[in-house]
Amino acid sequence: MDLHFGDSKPTDEERAAVDALLGPPESSWEGAARDEMTAADLRWARGGREARERRDLLLPGLHAINDRIGWISDGALDYLCRRLTVPPAEAYGVATFYAMFSVRPRPATVLHVCTDLACAAAGAEELCAGVQARLGPGSGVSVEHSPCLGLCERAPAALAVRAGDPVRAAVAAPATAEAAVLAATAPDAAPEEPPAALAVPQAGQDGLLLLGRVGVVDPASLDDYRAHGGYTALRRAFELGPAAVIREITDSGLLGRGGAAFPTGRKWQATASQPDHPHYLVCNADESEPGTFKDRVLMEGDPFALVEAMTIAGYATGAHRGYLYLRGEYPRALRRMEHAIAQARGRGLLGEDVLGQGYAFDIEIRRGAGAYICGEETALFNSIEGHRGEPRSKPPFPVEKGLFGKPTVANNVETLVNVLPILTMGAQAYAAIGTDRSTGPKLFCVSGGVDRPGVYELPFGATLGELLELAGARDGLRAVLLGGAAGGFVRPDELDIPLTFEGTRAANTTLGSGVVMAFDDTVPLPRLLLRIARFFREESCGQCVPCRVGTVRQEEALNRLLERTGAAAGDDIALLREVGRAMRDASICGLGQTAWNAVESAIDRLGAYA
Repeated sequence: MDLHFGDSKPTDEERAAVDALLGPPESSWEGAARDEMTAADLRWARGGREARERRDLLLPGLHAINDRIGWISDGALDYLCRRLTVPPAEAYGVATFYAMFSVRPRPATVLHVCTDLACAAAGAEELCAGVQARLGPGSGVSVEHSPCLGLCERAPAALAVRAGDPVRAAVAAPATAEAAVLAATAPDAAPEEPPAALAVPQAGQDGLLLLGRVGVVDPASLDDYRAHGGYTALRRAFELGPAAVIREITDSGLLGRGGAAFPTGRKWQATASQPDHPHYLVCNADESEPGTFKDRVLMEGDPFALVEAMTIAGYATGAHRGYLYLRGEYPRALRRMEHAIAQARGRGLLGEDVLGQGYAFDIEIRRGAGAYICGEETALFNSIEGHRGEPRSKPPFPVEKGLFGKPTVANNVETLVNVLPILTMGAQAYAAIGTDRSTGPKLFCVSGGVDRPGVYELPFGATLGELLELAGARDGLRAVLLGGAAGGFVRPDELDIPLTFEGTRAANTTLGSGVVMAFDDTVPLPRLLLRIARFFREESCGQCVPCRVGTVRQEEALNRLLERTGAAAGDDIALLREVGRAMRDASICGLGQTAWNAVESAIDRLGAYA
């Protein structure tokens, strides 16, 4: 291990930020003040297993510095590395991996203005220009163009983060230039975000299984949650026992809602049967797919449901610790989940003896920092462990060697919340909803050219046209993007596509995580495709050549195609197809494998560049 440190020293504030997380240093090596008592331990440092077991605190440590100061200096990074016995060169690679961190000086206030698909269609370019004009030079605010902030139902959106103790955040959505500047310059005076229920047009309707409590219960009240059926499912799980819980999940036909559609019961069974211990549970709440915001709405509107569902998943799979990996761009969801976990822990619903059943389980939140690739489960594991969020080669699969090299089950928020109605209503009743191969309800994130954007709950089997009718699709519909940037476009004459995993596959498209973006004739399709290509180029981790090079070549070709059509575009379209096939066939993970999907569908289905 090369622990080569520079000469830079941390400031008192930087030292305090790290010490608040890790506690005071224990030796001169770690940075304690030298005196006669500590001089002898100058070269003493943790080593071996003890040092390796602290590596997973690297990401929280980087957050602590960035939250307090606004950026990460060489001195602060060196001090954190001494405390954790991490090589500074490796820590620098981790710090520069995430978009929300900076290793160069910047103002304490950063205003992230979303320029992704939904916000771009809603005027993000004009918003950025207006913000820059109002702030001017020397404003003390750094304005950064951001990928999707997960606020698509209120596009265009901006997120202001002001470093300090405590760090403060304010959201402006839908944002005007004035509102965005107010959020950045006076976050405490910015208007409060609307309740999560406003993102659910169906809020309060009967028959909702996943969204039924959003807008009905107080998300800060555990008593209100329990009064509306909360913790009935966990009690049922304890009555059944772990094996029977897994059997219920298997019989329900629940498929993963993150896009891969892997059978949840099989994943749980494979993890539970592993002889190696401990087992871990990871909830992937790092939804970064452009157009996706359903997990945010669930965490903001019904946070105790996720705590309960994670506890059931941990019980069934033999895990005693769960990690909630939460998007760094979700400050309100973070506050709601921290409060819900603390409330559950204080009432005996988490901890050493959950509900007096002799089962120990607790949840730890780990914040992401702006990396789409960390939505891939093995990249997420690396991120939690304190490494760059790069995907791992498979096999071994996570159920065998996942987080910290131990058997791990990873599910996203929507998948886990589905566990509650399965246990309360029974597997057979749940399986009767939807279709034979796509059972249960599904959440869809509808945005773009509709009158009522938001999260919709429908049984599998409803058509795309029925969903758009609920959302109020506007006149002049030109295309619908299914599945987000990693999905594909469909034409207005294809709205009879059934919204099931098998139905979308038969239509040569994908359901993905449930993104549905409607675009009318006012949205320039070539620039939309270029924004998708730029997104994948910026979000590629760079680990494998097909993705690292292919995403760049794709963006270059699309840039050229802005000025070409017809025969003149033929060579670049042929190049795009060749590059797309290479990425799809040879990339390590789903990012590179799907980076060509939307562009291909636009060319083949919509006649782009014809």
